[in-house]
Amino acid sequence: QVQLVESGGGLVQAGGSLRLSCAASGSIFSANTMAWYRQPPGKQREYVASITNDGSTNYAVSVKGRFTISRDNAKNTLYLQINSLKFEDTAAYYCNTWLPKSDFWGQGTQVTVSS
Repeated sequence: QVQLVESGGGLVQAGGSLRLSCAASGSIFSANTMAWYRQPPGKQREYVASITNDGSTNYAVSVKGRFTISRDNAKNTLYLQINSLKFEDTAAYYCNTWLPKSDFWGQGTQVTVSS
């Protein structure tokens, strides 16, 4: 079983920065690809970024160049550095990983960008 706990969200002005964290329990963290998703108000959950166990990264077009995903396998922690925040980045951000037949999500952390 895997438990994921996100933190680091908050209210921030447009143009500001935040770093989100996702603490993972369980032994699969270092071997698994990890991902961030987000769900804007009234919209469906969408992919943000992912990182493989060896550090290869991938980003949604909408965040490329502003967001950086990283991981610390020694701490079982996933990060998302968010820079140059835009109003449209307002969303609940979720950490995700998976095993065959199992999909794991955290409870989410809210990011709200004010003008």
